Amino acid sequence: MNFLGYPRPDGSAGIRNHVLVIPGGFVASKICDFVVGARTIATADHGSGRTRGDRETIARVLVGLGRNPNVGAVLVHAASPGAGYPELNPERLVEEIAVSGKPVELVDPAKDGGTFGAIEKGVKVARRMVYEISKQRREPCDMGQLSIGVKCGYSDPTSGIAGNPAVGYLYDHLVEAGGVAMFGETTEIIGAEQALAKRAANDEVAQQILRAAEAIENLAKASGQDIRSVNPVPANIAAGITTLEEKSLGAVHKAGTSPIKGVLKYAERPAGRGLYFVDNWMGHLSIFLGYAAAGAQMVIFQLGGGGTPGRTILEASPAVVAPLLWATANPITYARAEDSVDFFSGTVIDGRETPTSAGERLVQTVLDIASGTCTRSETLNYVDPAQVYTREPVF
Repeated sequence: MNFLGYPRPDGSAGIRNHVLVIPGGFVASKICDFVVGARTIATADHGSGRTRGDRETIARVLVGLGRNPNVGAVLVHAASPGAGYPELNPERLVEEIAVSGKPVELVDPAKDGGTFGAIEKGVKVARRMVYEISKQRREPCDMGQLSIGVKCGYSDPTSGIAGNPAVGYLYDHLVEAGGVAMFGETTEIIGAEQALAKRAANDEVAQQILRAAEAIENLAKASGQDIRSVNPVPANIAAGITTLEEKSLGAVHKAGTSPIKGVLKYAERPAGRGLYFVDNWMGHLSIFLGYAAAGAQMVIFQLGGGGTPGRTILEASPAVVAPLLWATANPITYARAEDSVDFFSGTVIDGRETPTSAGERLVQTVLDIASGTCTRSETLNYVDPAQVYTREPVF
C-alpha cells in the first residue's frame, strides 16, 4: 500500500513539507508570522532552571523536530535564553539536524544586527527555504516509510470496544508493512503491564516495560498518592470506567497484536522499525510533541466520551510538524464534534460495520492524509502551547 510523500535525503518520506524555526520565542514567532509555510514550537521552556538531564530532553525534542520527515528545511536562531547551555547550544542543534541531509541555517542576533536584524535575516532565509522546498513534488512512497504515534483520552467503554481496536488494526498493518508504530502513556498501562510484557520481543524489553510501570507507581507513592485512586480520571468514571485496570486493558488495544520491539524514552527515535512502547506522560500537549520528535509523521488522538460536552474540538496539532488525526467510537462525542473528528468507528458498536472493515477504513484514511488530505485540525490556525515532558526537579 502506497501514499504520495516527499522523499528525504536520509531515506525517510515526509507527508508535509514545512520549514521549521527553532527554538521558539519572539524571534521565531515573528519569522513565522511573516513567512507562510514556516512553523515553530510554541513553548516557553528554554532550559533555564532545568537539570542537565531535562535540558538534554529539550534538546532531543528540538533536534528530533528538525529531523522529522515532514520538515524540508530548518532555521535555528540563537536568541533563546537557553542558548548558553551546552545542551542547547545553537551550533550543536544545527550540526545534529544536518545529519538528516536537509538544509539547516543559523541566525544569531549577536552577528546579525540584534533582535530585529535577526528577524529581518530570518524572514529572508525562511522565505528562500519555503520557495526552494516548494519545488519538491510528492512521489509514491511505501506505507512502511510511515511512523505514527497514538494516545487515547477521556476513555470510556467505546474506546476499548471499537475505537482502540481500530487503531490496533492500523498498527498491525503498519508494522507488517515495515513502518514504526508508537504507543505510550505509562500511567495508562498499569494493571495491563503483565499482558504487555508477554508481547515483548525479548526478556529485556519485558523487564523494561515492567520497570517503567513500577517506577510510576513508586513515584506516586512517594508523593503520598495511590495512582490507582488518582486514575481513572473523573471523565473516565463519569463515562462508566470503574478501575485503572479496566481502563488500561481497554487502552492497550490501540497497540494491536505485534511484538513490542523496545521501550523508548520521551522523544527518543527508534533504532529500527516495528512496534515500540514509549515511557511518557498522558498529557496530549506533550505526548504528541514527543512522538513528532521521535520521527512520527502523523499522530492520532482516539477520543472517548468525556472530551466534548457541548463543544467542538477547536485545537490544532501540538505535534507542531505532524498532523493530528482525531478519532472516536462514541456516537455522542461524534455528534457533538462531527466537524472536528476525522474518523468514527462507532459503526462497529451499532452493527453497521465489522471491526475489520473499520480498521481497513482507518488504514485508508491514514494513507489519504499522508498523501495530502488535511485533517480537520489542520484547517485551524490556533494551537495550544506545547509542553516538553521533563521529569526532574526545577531549580
